Order: sequence, then structure tokens, then C-alpha cells
Amino acid sequence: MRFDTRLNQAWWVLRLAFGLVPIVAGADKFLNKLTNWEHYLHPAVPRMLHLQPTTFMHVVGVIEIVAGLVVLSNLTRWGAYIVMLWLLGIAFQLVAQFAFLDVAVRDIVMSLGAFTLARLTEVRQEAVVAEAVPVRDRPRVVA
Repeated sequence: MRFDTRLNQAWWVLRLAFGLVPIVAGADKFLNKLTNWEHYLHPAVPRMLHLQPTTFMHVVGVIEIVAGLVVLSNLTRWGAYIVMLWLLGIAFQLVAQFAFLDVAVRDIVMSLGAFTLARLTEVRQEAVVAEAVPVRDRPRVVA
């Protein structure tokens, strides 16, 4: 069982997207060049945690960078699930403040892409394991 090259290309595109975008967005939490990230933050969140909004966004940036690095590592599947949950969390907090609903919808759709990456990674890993087992040792499938 070989992993189809078309699926492999899709896997690489998703892996790079969900690895690099969190790293870039995380780094920008320190620079605010892409946007002022604090505008997207529900005001109650930093208050509940007794943090300044800037400090909170720096913590978020570190988490996003780590999540992106995990996606690019040998733990792609786990990283993709982390990114998926992270994006759903962002969408939830945007919906909770009833603001930036377009961004919330975008993040929900992006979370589905991260989920797809996680599932494709599982299939890809199974294909690699199946290729490593000699044909004579593979179990027979009887219809």
C-alpha cells in the first residue's frame, strides 16, 4: 500500500501551511506588523488571568510558535490536533464577545484543515508502516 503522490502533495501543503502560519502569527504577536492582535482579544481574558493584554499576547505567540514547530516535527499529527483546538478556541472567544465573526468563521474552517492534516498524517503513517512489512508477512484479506 503506497501513499498516493497526490495525497502526499496535499499533506505537504497542509503541513507547511499549519506549521509556518502559526510560527509567523506567533512571532507577530511580538511585532504587531500584520495587525494589532489585542483588538481580537476579549477584554475579560487578560483580566481573569491578571495579565496585561500585551503580556497575554506574548504568551499566545509563544504557544503558536511551539504549535507550528510541532506540526513541522515528527509529531505532525499531534501538532495538527493542537492547532485545530487552538483555532477553535480563538473562534469561540471571538463568538463569545460577538466581534470579528468573519474571523471566527475563518478560524473554524482553518481548524477543519488542521483536522484534515491530522487524519492524512495517520493514513500516511499507516502506509509507511505497511510498506515496511514484506508482502509475504502481510495478513491476507479475504472478501
